[in-house]
This record gives sequence, structure tokens and C-alpha cells, in this order.
Amino acid sequence: MADIEETELSDKQKNEIAKWFLLNSPVGEIQYVAKDVKAILNDDALYNEAASEAFPLYNKSHMICLGMPGRAGDVLVTSFGELNEKEYLEPRTAQVAKIDHIKQVCTGARPALDEELPSAYIEEFRCAVDMEILKYVGEAYPKGICSVYCTNGKDVEGPGSDFELAVVVSATRLSPQNFCNGSWRSVWNIEFRDEEQLLELKGKLQVGAHYFEEGNVQLDAKHECKDSSIIQSPDDCAITIASIIRHHETEYLASLQDSYSNLPDTTFKDLRRKLPVTRTLFPWHNTLQFSLTKDITKELGIGK
Repeated sequence: MADIEETELSDKQKNEIAKWFLLNSPVGEIQYVAKDVKAILNDDALYNEAASEAFPLYNKSHMICLGMPGRAGDVLVTSFGELNEKEYLEPRTAQVAKIDHIKQVCTGARPALDEELPSAYIEEFRCAVDMEILKYVGEAYPKGICSVYCTNGKDVEGPGSDFELAVVVSATRLSPQNFCNGSWRSVWNIEFRDEEQLLELKGKLQVGAHYFEEGNVQLDAKHECKDSSIIQSPDDCAITIASIIRHHETEYLASLQDSYSNLPDTTFKDLRRKLPVTRTLFPWHNTLQFSLTKDITKELGIGK
């Protein structure tokens, strides 16, 4: 049979492939992937081009948290706080953080300008919501970070106009030495409709996990929900919003726990034949007694 000719990839194709690997890196692992991608490309210019495009997108989609210089607090890298490619607003402290996306560090900070901040009227609502969400995240996510942004109508000076806030919650637990990393990300868009005196909340929740001891297992679960209430005073609105978010996120976490606790009796059984080649039923009722490799191999008589 004639040898199949290998076609050399163009620089554009290599760039797209490199970006795909970088953007699809599990939470907290893009630096490891980047090191391998750079070695495979063996072309600094090509790697730098791919990294400069992929890292900002990755950092924003994963809503990474970076410490600001001088222990001035933390900043979440999100599209809601993005002022330009390298500057991100931290609304709680009214600071603007300067970000090096590829190194994933905050290189400096400056006070936010007046035009970069919402009006005093909007800020009253934003601060009240931020305070309640901060309490909730502190209780629910030990390593969680949250922020509240004004995404529309930041110049509104008083009642009579609509505006929007976005609540962002990001929590990561990185333990590469134990072969596992995970993250929680939730974004809540809150519309204040003055004419109807209505609050409308739309939430997008995402859970990611990567377990890679003797294998490679990833979880990427997404969920959307919505709710509504009436507009009240800033403090009352904040309490209501935090209560709604707490309810939906707790409910979703509980549903995930139920789903995965039932995996041995449902999904895992459907992934294999009822009887293996040894004609011996697998003991699903007592799976905890096995390790992933040695004990199952011994129990099923594989390799004998």
C-alpha cells in the first residue's frame, strides 16, 4: 500500500489548534497545558500569538481571582469588569487592576475614575447587594470570591429608569498534588424594571472538576434558572436577591449530589455488559472495596 503523504499544517491551523487546547484546559491547569503546547509548537512567535489570544478568554470565562498589590484585595477577571484588554474594575474598593493575562498576575492598581463608576443612586443598590452576597458566599463557599457590577444604566440618578446588576460568584479548589481540581462559577443578571416595579433574576451556574489519578475524568455541568420579585428599598432588595440566589444554588448542588450518589446503580451499570467475559456479576452493591485498577483486575480475573 502506498504511503499516505503527510500534509504540513499551516501556521494558522497550528494557531487554532494551540488555542483550542489552551481554552479547553481544566480549571487551574492552563499553565501546565501552555508549557506542553509551547514545547510541541517549538516556535516562540507562534506560541505567543496563540497565548495572547487564548489566555484573556480563558481567564474571563473561568473568572479567575487575582490578588492586587499591597494586599489591596482581590479582583475577579470577568467581562463585566473589563475596561480594556488589561484593566479590570474591582467595584467593592473602586480600584482598577492591571492584569498580565499570560502570567495570570495583577501587576498594579489605580483608583477608578468617576466615569468608570456607577451613580450614587445605583451604587446604593450595588453596595447593599454586594454586602448580602458577601455574607452568603462566606457561609457557602469557604474559598469563594464574589463581586457585584452595574452592567446597564450606571448613570441613572434616581427612580424612574431601568438598570441592571450582575452578581458573580467564583470558587476554586485546586489540589494538583492529589490529582484533582474543581471550580464553581455562577453569574446572576438582575434587571430592575421601574415601570413594573419588578426584579427579574436569571442565573447561569457551572461546575467543573478534573480528576486525573490513574485516568482522566472531567465534569462540566451547567444549569440555568430564573426568578423574580418586587423592587423595594436597596437593603430589602439585597436581602431578597441573596435569598433567591441561595435557594437556587443550594437546590442545584443538592440535585448534583443526588445524581452522582446514584451513579453506581444507574449510569455505571449502563456503561458495561450485564456479565463480563468471566460470567461473574460485578458486585455493584459494594464497589467501595475496590481500587480502580488492581482490585477490579483481580476480582474479575482479567489477565490470568
